[in-house]
Amino acid sequence: MPIKVLAFAGSPRRFGNSETLLDWTLASMAEEPDVSIEKVPLTEANINPCQGCNACEKLNKCIQNDGMDTYHDKIVEADCIVLSSPIYCMGLCSQVKALVDRAQVFRSRKYVLKLPIVPPERKGKRLGVFLATAGQNWPHVFDAAVPSVKCFYHVIDINDADIRYLMVNGVDEMGAIEHHPTARDDAKKLGKSVIAELKKRLAEGKPA
Repeated sequence: MPIKVLAFAGSPRRFGNSETLLDWTLASMAEEPDVSIEKVPLTEANINPCQGCNACEKLNKCIQNDGMDTYHDKIVEADCIVLSSPIYCMGLCSQVKALVDRAQVFRSRKYVLKLPIVPPERKGKRLGVFLATAGQNWPHVFDAAVPSVKCFYHVIDINDADIRYLMVNGVDEMGAIEHHPTARDDAKKLGKSVIAELKKRLAEGKPA
């Protein structure tokens, strides 16, 4: 059975630095056998912002009918969920934040309705990956984005220890990441290591 990777390209600007970083990572993953990858540009995903109505606390689903109807189940089914985002005003760009906020339905399921997100046999098997780029060279430029990312993964049953990060600053102009001294190699190494870890985890518990 193939490893399922679901990747969200978050930037409103297609094929910019954060999406290039994502593409390098996914290309490395795709070189491995039995890996199925779906890449979703959030500009085309039709995911509306959360309305804060809390209906999901009773219905176990969102009352909005939009692209999240499709990606909700895919998030649950994936072995690895990858988020990529540029940093805007020290945080996630709005397209990625909308996706994170719509994970409220998983929070309601997990903590209010006391229902499982994934079957027991899949808990602890999945990985999350966060890829980000920023124009500023400040060492703290990613600090505000990381808690939102951790929250997203936490409510879909991916623990902090199971999140991998690659965050590259100092790449502002379109295409600047192409000239970064380590980003491409770091992305390739990350892709390989994530798939290797997933294969190890998914093999555990299988009959010999």
